[in-house]
Amino acid sequence: MGGDHYQTLGLQRDATKAEVKAAFRRRALRDHPDRHAHSHDAAARADAARRFRLASDAYRVLSDDRLRAEYDLRLRPSSWSSSSASYGYGYGYGHSRRGRSWRRDPPGGGGAAASARFDWDLLLKSVTRRGFLINLGFASVLLTGAAFLDGSILEIWKMNNSGKSFEDAMESIEKVKIQKENR
Repeated sequence: MGGDHYQTLGLQRDATKAEVKAAFRRRALRDHPDRHAHSHDAAARADAARRFRLASDAYRVLSDDRLRAEYDLRLRPSSWSSSSASYGYGYGYGHSRRGRSWRRDPPGGGGAAASARFDWDLLLKSVTRRGFLINLGFASVLLTGAAFLDGSILEIWKMNNSGKSFEDAMESIEKVKIQKENR
């Protein structure tokens, strides 16, 4: 995987799925290894195969909504630079170029916060995964059930023991235990 997927397919960043598919088909027709199989130039065959792999990878990412959203997140310029020449298209997180890191600085700037290097994009990816959301839903159902059950038990106690508090009932139980022990 290398370079900018949009650039590989010759597309703008706001290209539709239909445009992505059409651009991939054009590249596939031009660069497919079978089209160059009979070429006597081994370097030309290898270059066509490499271009086809890049186009295939670009199509795989840009045609899948989730993968494209993650890829577009990586394409956002980092907070340390506003120069279009330093954008890290296609290099991924943590890859350094000319001594600079593509990771964003944590909110709050330098000092102790800078040494922590909290990765906000990783947190966003983690909390939006299907497994995390299912576990979060399950935990909320369990907590809601526990809260409901706790309130219900108190209401049942009040219905069956009108006029008595829980403490009074516990005192009477202790008195009965003491009486049994004395016998």
